[in-house]
Amino acid sequence: MSDQQLGINTVCVHTGEVTDTQFKGAVSPVFMAISYAFDGVDVKRYPRYFNTPNQEALNKKIAALEHTEDALIFSSGMAAISSALMAFLKKGDHVILQQVIYGGTYNFVAREFEKYGIEYSYTESSVIDDFKVLIRPHTKIIYIETPSNPLLGITDISAVVKLAKDHGIMTMIDNTFASPINQTPADFGIDVVIHSATKYMGGHSDISAGAVAASKIHIAEIWETSRNFGGNLSDFMVWMLERSLKTLNIRVKEQTKNALVIAKYLERHKDIDRVYYPGLASHPDHELAATQMKRFGAMMAFELKAGIDAMEFQNALQLIKPSMSLAGLESTTVSPAQTTHASLTEKERLERGITQGLIRFSTGIEEPKDLIADMEQAIRSTKKALV
Repeated sequence: MSDQQLGINTVCVHTGEVTDTQFKGAVSPVFMAISYAFDGVDVKRYPRYFNTPNQEALNKKIAALEHTEDALIFSSGMAAISSALMAFLKKGDHVILQQVIYGGTYNFVAREFEKYGIEYSYTESSVIDDFKVLIRPHTKIIYIETPSNPLLGITDISAVVKLAKDHGIMTMIDNTFASPINQTPADFGIDVVIHSATKYMGGHSDISAGAVAASKIHIAEIWETSRNFGGNLSDFMVWMLERSLKTLNIRVKEQTKNALVIAKYLERHKDIDRVYYPGLASHPDHELAATQMKRFGAMMAFELKAGIDAMEFQNALQLIKPSMSLAGLESTTVSPAQTTHASLTEKERLERGITQGLIRFSTGIEEPKDLIADMEQAIRSTKKALV
């Protein structure tokens, strides 16, 4: 059966398996060799070429999940982002980027593009007209992230794709927050889909990885650059990631279900000033999100009322962990101003709506009532300290 005929859980479990021909084991064997035969073989394998048995198999699973022809697995999300961008850019090219994107991407563009003579512009918002006015004759790529990190803004994927195609421009998207369970941008015509596979694809807070999914032609171009950058993932971690992807759909669905419960609780709370979650009818992009997302994801952000310290609140949490990353089985919080967007100036952060009091929340698989109880006691504890 083709991958298109299989259900999502079946794809997660079976697509891209490595067959254990020797012992007939139920899971993929892991091939740890870094040196393979070069004579009399169809493929000259080498880890940095992204073509060891485990790498090749996992690439197939990622491609099937993202509805693309091919994929590549990297050692981190930033390895995937930098390799994908640099594969198609040269001196004199121009890139349009959505205003609110992952801080690491912003830092990469700011530090590296000028070295190579690559020009770039940021939109003022996610409205399509803001992209349109930035197009130049030498614009090569439009890069978006939706839902965005950390404010969960939604960009109209179809509108961006139409604009780009009308001008012969390539499109790239960071699909990390949605995961392929909640959003498949290739179905809307996006050329290159990028993930920090550290997040939902890994899902257990024990893997650092990245992924790029695209057509065979685009992946071949990215591969040429990537093998020079050396951002391959070790085969043991590839094997770990394949294990994690088997439960991707089950995990993300449960996390997404919990997220809506938590978002509605926070929206009603007298001590919460604002909640950013596209699954809420109050979110300005709720209707747009409903047209391009299968469900609304498990990420959100919120701001406490003035006078309630964000760090004191997080430190008072007992179940929920203040933590640098996201998308694990456990619920976590983080202050973007101190972590993901710390490389931006304060002015740049405020322009993007990232205040000192903003808290990003990654919903885990715990019982929602327990997460709510933990937030309640943390708010009470923090407010009591103010008296």
